[in-house]
Amino acid sequence: VQLVESGGGLVQAGGSLRLSCAASGFTFSDYPMNWYRQAPGKERELVARWTSAGGGETYADSVQGRFTISRDNDKNTVLLQMNSLKPEDTAVYYCNVVIGRLRGNPVVYWGQGTQVTVSS
Repeated sequence: VQLVESGGGLVQAGGSLRLSCAASGFTFSDYPMNWYRQAPGKERELVARWTSAGGGETYADSVQGRFTISRDNDKNTVLLQMNSLKPEDTAVYYCNVVIGRLRGNPVVYWGQGTQVTVSS
């Protein structure tokens, strides 16, 4: 399993970025995909989850209405469109998938992360 994020960068407050996560090594369409982020000194938090078509999206309250998660099953890619960015959105963003369980524990895969920095 491999997850490779891209699209991060430096943007001014109010701007937009689109993150992409290219997935390989598993049947992409079979699994929910997630975006997490981790700011300096803070715990990693779930930002958005895409589980299925027709309303299977969930968002953290802090990004609701500004971020949109989507996926392209033909390209094995999950996207995170981020609009109206705020300085508090500054973090390393990771995509994530859980595939099966091992001795009762979920098997979790992470990408290497992409840095998003929002200047005020």
